[in-house]
Amino acid sequence: MKIIEFTVDHFQVPLPAVLSDATHGEMTHFGLITVRIVDDQGCEGLGYTYTVHGIGASAIRALIRDDLGPFLLASNPDPLEDFWQSMWWRVHFVGRGGIGAFAMAAIDIALWDLQARSAGQPLWRFLGGSNRQVQAYAGGIDLDFSIDELIAQGEGFLAQGFQAIKMKVGRPVLDEDVSRVGAMREFLGSDFPLMVDANMRWSAREAEHAAKALAPMGPYWLEEPTIPDDIEGHARVASSGGIPIASGENLHSVYEFRDLIKRGGVTYPEPDAATLGGITPWLEVASLAESSGLRVTSHGVHDIHVHLLAAVRNASYLEVHGFGLEQFIAEPLSLEDGLALAPERAGHGISLDFAALEEYRLPD
Repeated sequence: MKIIEFTVDHFQVPLPAVLSDATHGEMTHFGLITVRIVDDQGCEGLGYTYTVHGIGASAIRALIRDDLGPFLLASNPDPLEDFWQSMWWRVHFVGRGGIGAFAMAAIDIALWDLQARSAGQPLWRFLGGSNRQVQAYAGGIDLDFSIDELIAQGEGFLAQGFQAIKMKVGRPVLDEDVSRVGAMREFLGSDFPLMVDANMRWSAREAEHAAKALAPMGPYWLEEPTIPDDIEGHARVASSGGIPIASGENLHSVYEFRDLIKRGGVTYPEPDAATLGGITPWLEVASLAESSGLRVTSHGVHDIHVHLLAAVRNASYLEVHGFGLEQFIAEPLSLEDGLALAPERAGHGISLDFAALEEYRLPD
């Protein structure tokens, strides 16, 4: 396979509504970095990644434009796993995760899209999947919502057909979190899957205390109870808090996931293909989780992750939340009776409306 053309673009995309969580505060927009590639047979591939508030997005674009893109043109990127390792070592000194992983992700996703399109198969089937249906939950980004607003949002999610919901915790006063989760539990009923997400708000000691306070409400999981660097803290919360732990959206290498899983710090590993380095390492994390008897979930970019969860044997829930990208996608994610349906279109099946995105493009 020979790539003969690549295009990288950077957009600052406004969110449909102001969102909030315990780490990022109020969010009004996000950075979108897209990569389009063409091979010598004329087949095309699309990849993308994103950043909160747009922070770091211009650096990611520059790394692709100046280093990884030219490297792609000068290489034979097949097999993709070998080329991914080549990219990893090319940016290793300045990368080892972080911005390097984001840049690699956009390229890796584009390459997998191209290969699946060339094969005439949807990505989930190209990766070995046999069932396009994936359990999905609605991910609320709602820390500052009042209880009435939370309930109204929940009603909206139920009307859309969701059969699992996630809400934010991490208020300055724990009693406020307990009251809000209690209200949602009463509204949804005792058996409804309700996830809670602290977005790294607490120290490990605070997270242990919070988990015990929230446990009577029966959360399906507690997500990111403390900072990703505190693996031992995760393990303490997992062992003593009485709630399963989901974590990993802020991990940017397979090695970090390996340590978190090995030390018992996570129940539901949560890799994000757009920030971990792409589909290639996401699949490796899913395999690591399976070997430890764990089910893997996802974070963000649900139009990509629905394929990946449909392709692995140990899939848990797909996170679905409106980051505003769906307004630029020709055929957004389809839901049916609480299940997300991986598309039957070749590749990942995502077609972005670049004409509509044009007004949000940032110059080189």
